[in-house]
Amino acid sequence: MGVSRRAVLLAGAGTAVGSTLAAGRAAADAGAERGPAAGSVRARAADAGDDLSDVYLDERAWVNDRIQQIRAMSSHGTPLLEMELPNALRGLRLYVKNESVHPSGSHKHRLAEALFLNALANGWLRKGGPVVEASSGSTAISEAWFCQKLGLPFVAVMPAGTDAEKKQAVRDLGGEIVETSGAEISERARWEAQQRSGHFMDQFTYAERAYDWRSDQGIAGEVIGAVDPDWFVMGAGTGGTATSLARYARYTDHKVRVCVTDPENSAYFPGWRDTDRDAKAAGSRIEGIGRPVVEPSFLFPLVNRMIQVPDAASIATMRVAADRLGIKPGGSTGTGLYGALKILHGMRESGRRGTVVTVLCDPGERYLTTYYNDAWLDQQGIEFRPWLPAVERFFETGRWIPPVNRRTAPPPRGPL
Repeated sequence: MGVSRRAVLLAGAGTAVGSTLAAGRAAADAGAERGPAAGSVRARAADAGDDLSDVYLDERAWVNDRIQQIRAMSSHGTPLLEMELPNALRGLRLYVKNESVHPSGSHKHRLAEALFLNALANGWLRKGGPVVEASSGSTAISEAWFCQKLGLPFVAVMPAGTDAEKKQAVRDLGGEIVETSGAEISERARWEAQQRSGHFMDQFTYAERAYDWRSDQGIAGEVIGAVDPDWFVMGAGTGGTATSLARYARYTDHKVRVCVTDPENSAYFPGWRDTDRDAKAAGSRIEGIGRPVVEPSFLFPLVNRMIQVPDAASIATMRVAADRLGIKPGGSTGTGLYGALKILHGMRESGRRGTVVTVLCDPGERYLTTYYNDAWLDQQGIEFRPWLPAVERFFETGRWIPPVNRRTAPPPRGPL
């Protein structure tokens, strides 16, 4: 490979329910304020006049106990790994924030913690649960981990094509899985929560507001406090992590700019480009990032740059990263790292110095039957091999020469 890696520790060690789904949305959203049935409340109000109390369960002792449990489980930073660059890129530095070391194995551990605290403090999460989430995998695994610790049932509504390893990880943590198409997971999760008298966490709506972006203890404070980068680069699932870092940078007056790397068949890039929150797409093949619609937590003004990344380039960059870091990452890490390399190339071309940070989102062991399986990739039409020498060449020489005959993969066929 020619260039060794140097790890620097800088920051801590379906159809049948379609009509019901739409009809139940308002009722399920109102589940955030669940109490007695509306008719019961009105009857009591008529009997008791204009002075009522205890209409909604408080459960303060149970809530406080769970909040204390979560605080006691809070992580204290993750490692920042420096990837060695060639002499041609002298003055430029590249770091990878290794979020796979969290107890639940991904950067979604931080999101799950924030969502649980948000739901508990708002009175949405009740004793006995269940907690319901729409997720392609990593958020579901992290929320299942917290539910196991807190003694709550968990239901994950996942796209039918989600990796078997991720589904099994949820089941191993005591969670139940409901499968549907990728475009319908939020509606189905909302319906499931209503039918089960549970709480729909709704990461795609609440990620950007649940994160405590003012805190020095989150990923933003850790990254900026360690290396004060010029660019922070990663893909967006909900957009919550990128949003929290952008807000923190503005709040603390730091220079870092945010670049979101978006996979093929995602609505985020065209939506951001055209200022169109109604943009639609087929749905991403890179699990954990990209969406068929623009989700509420993806806030256009907080993103300084977007790069649309071919799926083949994501996989090739992921494979090269596995060799150079000595850690197998998932596909979304490849998407983010590809964008970081493009930014570094541009900085070199313009004669600038500086630092770029991206994220190792989750471990590659969750994708052994897909992204690390050449036969599966060939079946999907993801021709990653021509991209391998391009990525390797950059790490060896600093030269960025994409393959000449590159093409995008065909849109997904059938439900995701």
